[in-house]
Amino acid sequence: MKFDYIIIGAGSAGCVLANRISSYNSNKVLLLEAGPNNTALSLKIPAAILSNLTSNKHNWAFQGEPEPELNNRTLKHDRGKTIGGSSSINGLVFIRGHALDFDGWQQSGCTGWGYADVLPYFKKMESYQAGTDEFRGRDGPLHVHRSIPEDELSQAFLRAGKEAGYPESNDLSGYRQEGFGGFDRTVFKGERWSTARAYLDPARHRQNLNIQTNTHVQRIIFEEFCAKSVLYKTKKGETKRVEATKEIILSAGAIGTPHLLMLSGVGPANHLKENDVGLIKNIPGIGQNLNDHPDFVLKYKCKKPVSFWPKTKPLGKLKAGVQWLLTRRGVCTSNLFDSAACIRSDKGVTYPDLQFCISPIAVNDQTWAPLQEHAFQVHVGLMRPSSRGHVELRDNNPGSPPRILVNYLKDPRDRVLMRKGIRLIRELVEQPAFSDLCGEEIFPGQTVQSNTELDDSLNSHTYTQWHLSGTARMGSKNDKGAVVDTEGCVHGLHGLRVVDASIMPSVTNGNTNAPTIMIAEKLSDAILGNAPLPRSEAEVWQSKNFENSQR
Repeated sequence: MKFDYIIIGAGSAGCVLANRISSYNSNKVLLLEAGPNNTALSLKIPAAILSNLTSNKHNWAFQGEPEPELNNRTLKHDRGKTIGGSSSINGLVFIRGHALDFDGWQQSGCTGWGYADVLPYFKKMESYQAGTDEFRGRDGPLHVHRSIPEDELSQAFLRAGKEAGYPESNDLSGYRQEGFGGFDRTVFKGERWSTARAYLDPARHRQNLNIQTNTHVQRIIFEEFCAKSVLYKTKKGETKRVEATKEIILSAGAIGTPHLLMLSGVGPANHLKENDVGLIKNIPGIGQNLNDHPDFVLKYKCKKPVSFWPKTKPLGKLKAGVQWLLTRRGVCTSNLFDSAACIRSDKGVTYPDLQFCISPIAVNDQTWAPLQEHAFQVHVGLMRPSSRGHVELRDNNPGSPPRILVNYLKDPRDRVLMRKGIRLIRELVEQPAFSDLCGEEIFPGQTVQSNTELDDSLNSHTYTQWHLSGTARMGSKNDKGAVVDTEGCVHGLHGLRVVDASIMPSVTNGNTNAPTIMIAEKLSDAILGNAPLPRSEAEVWQSKNFENSQR
């Protein structure tokens, strides 16, 4: 069996590629997905995030290696295993990142990936429900819902930011990211709007697009240095081989993509030799440069009965579920992250490096069960970490999960910034807006004040924001750590391209789903031979006094 293009992974990027490439009738496209179809009701309900993440049916749920700086704890890395990939199970947050993130990509050698180059693709992909301007799109397939914080805690969070002297932002993905504002989310008419809904559903009927689920790719087969075919197993255990006449495109994500490349003989030569994998091409950067956003949560008692805790009780859940089923309205349409802040950790920092967001309910960090009291929590996310990790083979068995070591807080600079974030949150909840709402600090607790005490809490309770990226990063052929060029083509090989979050040179300043979709939109044009969209002339806001002021 032959296809022009074989796309491995029907996730946030793969669904975009399948739509765009198959829009040309002459292209025969095969889309392979390891997980099942996205028909489960839980994948439609925005508030069903926890049930999706605690089940392995649609989640790879990779177990990381012991993290040396986190008391050797092993963290679970949730990745979508279904049509739509992580966009079908994630927290639905839509934020692009800061303009200077992409200008930084360009300065690192990724020509054509500056903010002026990527903004047109962000606009192309979205249909923004809060109106349009020079930063937002109106006709794209991805519906983006503008959050208008209505609960008292989320509103207090925004007021407290203003009282503390931070700027306001009316669009965290627009002209001004820095400041406090509402969080956008990928919801449409009360339902989760994944890339499966946005891109793949409109293309499923096409005769030139073949979608196969429950297919576990074993490896890519090369002839000389050209990727020619894919070997995969079906749900019934049958091994099949399919050939690509034009390209094989890897969109298996920041974990799956480097894992499959190494299983196929492409990666660090010594590591492949240690695992008895025949070498096709020595590319030392594969699996390296693993980026993620560490996350730490402060929990507070709520003085007034305004948290969402009662709605998590059996009767509350039943009422909310019935309301959603009948009307597609109510609390089930929310991800419970309505307000957020993108701020700079200190003076001298050029653009935001911390993200705060409030949730009007507090949960157990390990079980995610709601605390049985009125409480809320605030997340501190480090957006530009200096620590780097890696993805490696466990062995040469395609069924064995890879080894994932993120090295959270290994670079001492990350620990300093996380401590600053905790202290800034404590200052925030002391503002007048929280005077009638914020009670005792449940965790880590007001007695935890010194750097040593805060470090102990960070070691025991730092988690992941599930924004893994960078493990097959873009760069020039002279860049020894680069894996792909600026069009996603793997250096030194033919017929093989990577299009997903693994090609990010560094993680963006915010949740990674939106920039991953943008990458797929942009590289779809490269694959099809289309000219890039015209560059944007829009200018973004940046503090003119950043050298002297933190806010």
